[in-house]
Amino acid sequence: ELLERVTKGGGEKAIWRHTQRNKKLFVRERLKLLLDDESFLELSPLAGLNLPYGDVPAAGCLTGIGRVGGVWCVFMANDATVKGGTIYPIGVKKQLRAQEIALQNRLFSVYLVDSGGAFLPLQAELFPDKLHGGRAFYNEAIMSAMGIPQVAVVCGSCVAGGAYVPTMAEEVVMIDNISTLFLAGPPLVKAATGEDVSPEDLGGAKLHSHVSGCSDHFAPSEEEAYACIRNVISTLSYDPVPEEPAEHDRPLYSPEELLGLAPQDYRWTLPIKLILSRLMDGSRFQEFKANYGTTLVTGFGHVEGHLVGVVANNGELSHDASLKGSHFVQLCSQRSIPILFLQNTAPPPAEPTSISQAHSMRLKAQASMMAAVACAAVPKITIVIGGCYGSESYVMCGRSFSPNFLFLWPNARVALVDSRHFSGVPQGGDDGSTGDESELKQLKEKLEEESSAFYSSARLWDDGIILPQNTRKV
Repeated sequence: ELLERVTKGGGEKAIWRHTQRNKKLFVRERLKLLLDDESFLELSPLAGLNLPYGDVPAAGCLTGIGRVGGVWCVFMANDATVKGGTIYPIGVKKQLRAQEIALQNRLFSVYLVDSGGAFLPLQAELFPDKLHGGRAFYNEAIMSAMGIPQVAVVCGSCVAGGAYVPTMAEEVVMIDNISTLFLAGPPLVKAATGEDVSPEDLGGAKLHSHVSGCSDHFAPSEEEAYACIRNVISTLSYDPVPEEPAEHDRPLYSPEELLGLAPQDYRWTLPIKLILSRLMDGSRFQEFKANYGTTLVTGFGHVEGHLVGVVANNGELSHDASLKGSHFVQLCSQRSIPILFLQNTAPPPAEPTSISQAHSMRLKAQASMMAAVACAAVPKITIVIGGCYGSESYVMCGRSFSPNFLFLWPNARVALVDSRHFSGVPQGGDDGSTGDESELKQLKEKLEEESSAFYSSARLWDDGIILPQNTRKV
């Protein structure tokens, strides 16, 4: 339901105004004209939903990965039906994440710019800091220096800070009577100089194609603009990724059954091999150290023809399991094999545990595995299939350990502790009195809300919520 709501952008009225009155294509239609096929992975589609400063569906921009002319590209596209394409803090964060993926994987970048610039009432949250709006322009310069091509289509208004996105790209297409590009529009020119000027004369496609040179290609229509971009991509010295083998064994057990296996109750752990047998090609899995540290399952298998090392929770991350995990992660790094982490970490108890020798040994072993995960120089993909709790989430390559991608199943929970494990109110002072029951109840409700997958994804703490049965494809 949430994904369907997001596909409607700013709503039916906004889409009608955008397409009928302004004669522009809806952002998802623009992507269809560019992409080779349906193999488009939209990143963090629920970012921006129900945030404190107002609901911003899809953060007012779409980001994703797909193919154009056989070349994998990262797309950053403003949705002008959401607040006129105005850039909110979450929109900045979403674009920076897309650029991070482009930098990390050396992917061609395509910007579809249709933006009114920064949302001024929130300028303190999106302008001044290191990872705020200006970082996008810095990243564009760095990507160019690294030889990562970037192109842009100005497919609407492109004002203020938004004007630098296309001008810093290597090739720009502007569209007759649709594209406008300027630092300040006609109303501000009127206020500053008293001069009346039309958007076309101030910064239209003809002006920038014939006079300023900001535009490298002039397109009479949107459709021709996207055909032009496809032609530009075909002239680059970026070799298309070799076609993947079409034939690979499907799991012996249907991935559709993952819907029934996604854990809803976190008081016990689901046997992880039930999940693996529905993810791996042919349900084949070569387990590593099968009889040691059995609360962590490690081993090799293929997903859609790709060899991966699997590190999957199967209970509490014990001392032995952590040592086994360190060994296996180092093995994958040595052999240049990507690692797939399946997180379903056991939540730590809310009450403090006694500091025993065994507990201290486990902490040291977990620290060793953390170091191995952080230093492994191979691609890492993390999928939270259940709970993502406390320090064990770091050991299993959570967000702060910079996996290449991090996805959540809808049932996932991301938190320091599981509020449902609070057994009661801790003892108060010497008189034996207890704390405030209502205060504990409020804390539990707050933790419950903030640990849901949807709370996480709205804030871009992950790359999106995915349906369990789509895990292999993603």
